[in-house]
Amino acid sequence: MGVGITAAALTHRYGLAGLALDRAAIRSWLSGDGLYAYRAPDSNLGTAVPPAAAFLLLPAAWLPIGAAGRLLALAGVAALALALYTLAGPVARRYGRPRWRAVLAAGALALLLEPVRAALGLGRLDVLAFGLIVADMVALRRGAWARSRATWWPRGRGSPARRSIHEGAGSAARPPGGGHLRRLLRRGWERGAWAGVGIGIATALILSPVFFIVYLASTRQWRAACTATATGVALGAGAVLAAPHEGVAWLTEVLFRLDRRGGIGAPDNQSLAGVLARLFDSATTPVLLWLSFGLMLVSVGLIRARSAHADGDEVAAFTLVGLTAGIAGPVTSTYELIWVVPAVLILVDAAFRQRVCGRRPGPGRPSRVAGTGYAMAAVLTYLLFVTAPMWTLAGAGGTVGTVGGNAYALGLILLINGLPARMGAAPAFPVDHWRRPVTAHLRPAAAVPEPG
Repeated sequence: MGVGITAAALTHRYGLAGLALDRAAIRSWLSGDGLYAYRAPDSNLGTAVPPAAAFLLLPAAWLPIGAAGRLLALAGVAALALALYTLAGPVARRYGRPRWRAVLAAGALALLLEPVRAALGLGRLDVLAFGLIVADMVALRRGAWARSRATWWPRGRGSPARRSIHEGAGSAARPPGGGHLRRLLRRGWERGAWAGVGIGIATALILSPVFFIVYLASTRQWRAACTATATGVALGAGAVLAAPHEGVAWLTEVLFRLDRRGGIGAPDNQSLAGVLARLFDSATTPVLLWLSFGLMLVSVGLIRARSAHADGDEVAAFTLVGLTAGIAGPVTSTYELIWVVPAVLILVDAAFRQRVCGRRPGPGRPSRVAGTGYAMAAVLTYLLFVTAPMWTLAGAGGTVGTVGGNAYALGLILLINGLPARMGAAPAFPVDHWRRPVTAHLRPAAAVPEPG
C-alpha cells in the first residue's frame, strides 16, 4: 500500500508530463500523422524516444494517462527495490546488519532523491533501465563467483574414467524433456549467462547506456560486451523494421536534434553542454569547448572505472560509468542521474570501512575521525540531490546563481574524480582463494561476497 501511495503522490506532483508527451506522440503515430512529427500545442516540444521505447510505451496509448503513469511508476519502484537489494544488501550483511532493514531504509531514502522522484513522477524509463543494468552487474559477479568457486571446489573434476562414469550415470538418470532445460536454465542463472542482455535492452530504450558497452570492451569483458551489442542492435533493428518511417526519421533527424525536449541552456539540463551554454548565456553550447572538456571527463571516468574493476569493485565501476554518461551527454535531465543512488551507498560503505579499520589496534590508525570525510561526502551528496538547488538558485545571478544553477553537474564532476573504490568488495573476475587470498588487501571485508 505504501508503494502505491508513493507512486500516486509522485505522479500527481510531477503530472506525468514526460509520459503525456510521449503518449500524445504515439497516439498521433497510430492515427497516421507520424511519431516524430507531433508537437505539443502548449510547448511546441516533440518526443525523442527511440523506436524501441515507443513500442514499449504503445499500451499507454489505450490506457488513461493516470493508470499508465501509475503502472509505470510501480514497475520503476519494483526495479529500484530489486537493484537496492543487490546493492545495499551485501553492505548490510558485511557489517552484520539485517539485510531487509537496510534495503527498506535505502529505498525510502532513495525515493526522496530528485532523480528518482522525477523519473517516477514524469513517467520516464530511466529507473527501469537502471534496474536492467544492475541485473547485468549481478550477472557479471555471479559469473566471477562461479569461476572462483571452480578453483577451490573442483566439482566434477577427476580422472577421465571417473568423469565418464558420472556423465554416463547422469545421462541415464536424466529426465526427458523439460528436466534438461531446467538444468540448463539453473546453470545459466548460477553462472550469470545473461550478462549483457540488460545493458542491450537499456541501450535500445534510452541510448545513454551505450557507455557501459564501451566500458565492458575496455575491461575486456568481451562476452558481455558482445551480448549487449547484439541485444541492442537486434531490438533497434527490429523496431526499425516494424516502423521503417519512424526508424529512419529517428536515425537521420531526431538523434541529432538536441533541443527537441527543451533548450540546452535550460536549468533542467545538468550535462557539461548545459553548463557551458549557461556560462556563455547562449541557446547552444560551444561545440569545440564541449568536445574538448567532454572527452577529458569521459577519459577520466572510464580510466577510474577500469581501475575500480581492477581493484575488484564492480559496483563502483558501473557507478562511475553511469555518472560519466550523465555529465558527457548533450542533454541530461535530472531524471537521468539515477546513478547517484549507488554513489551515496559507496560513500557510506567507504566511511564504515575506514571506521572499522580505525577501531582496530595498529600504528597510525586514528580511532575517532576515521571515515569522517566519506561520511560527510555522503551526507552532502544526498542533501544536494534531495534539495535540487538549480530550480531555486538558477536565476539568482552572480556566483550563487552560477553554482546553484549548475549544482548537479558540479556534483557529478566531483563524484567522477573522487568516488572511492572499495578493494575486493564486488569483483567481476575470478579470485583464486588458494594463491591470492582476498583478505590480504581488504579493508576490512574478509572474503569475496557471494552475489545476492
